[in-house]
Amino acid sequence: MRTQHSFVAPSGLTLAVHEWGGTGDPVLLAHPTGFHGVVWQPVAERLVAAGRRVWSFDFRGHGDSDPSPDGEYSWDGFADDADAILDHLGLRGEPSLVAAGHSKGAASLLTVAIRDPDALPRIWAFEPIVFPPEARAAVDANNPMSAAARKRRAVWDTRAEAIASYGARPPLGSLHPDALAAYVDYGMSDRADGTVELKCRPEDEANIYMMGVANGIFGRLGEVGPPVLVGCGGDSRSISAELGARIVDEIPNARLEVWDGRGHFGPIEDPDRAVESILAFASAS
Repeated sequence: MRTQHSFVAPSGLTLAVHEWGGTGDPVLLAHPTGFHGVVWQPVAERLVAAGRRVWSFDFRGHGDSDPSPDGEYSWDGFADDADAILDHLGLRGEPSLVAAGHSKGAASLLTVAIRDPDALPRIWAFEPIVFPPEARAAVDANNPMSAAARKRRAVWDTRAEAIASYGARPPLGSLHPDALAAYVDYGMSDRADGTVELKCRPEDEANIYMMGVANGIFGRLGEVGPPVLVGCGGDSRSISAELGARIVDEIPNARLEVWDGRGHFGPIEDPDRAVESILAFASAS
């Protein structure tokens, strides 16, 4: 059963932490842009059932964590959040830890490893947002991801209406039903008029996407010390298998895993496969 608490990070921001239970070796889960730590629910519950102790958390501007006061979302700031979580939970350098990240969450964990080679003993990274230098030219406030985020409907009459709408079309229609329900149930706040509103503001999400291409991680991947598994969806339009292979080639100790038939949301599309992959990686690394 999930319990939640918050703490004030060195940044001055209050960050929300989710503990899923378990008593075994620890797993820390880091979520993608626009989501939150509770979207990992089907993965977390399966990991606990497999004998792991599991935490997730909300990055700044997501879930119940504080938004950035100036509306800017540097990706170094997301790594600051992950660093603060490690220290708060006493997990920094814990030999048995598996740090698992998805998209922005994976990129943030790689940044932590670049900053502190001893912080994370192993990183499971599904489609980390890491682009080569030539992609930096794509930084534009009107890039497709940012433009789509700005158009995202933020207010709904009910959570049930939102779930029905999201589930009927891509990209969220591909999510496991438990992940989609968690995304909406926890990811929306109640308004005084009885409607519900996304906690992650569309403009904030757009700003995060704008900065993602330019996060500068690719050129420093050679500094990542721990073993890394890079996962990619075979049908993904975000981090292709070809780009995944380039990322793996830059990391001293990394391997690629391509999930045929899955897209960018692989871990929350197929939580059984995610857990199988995480546990296999933990035992092999």
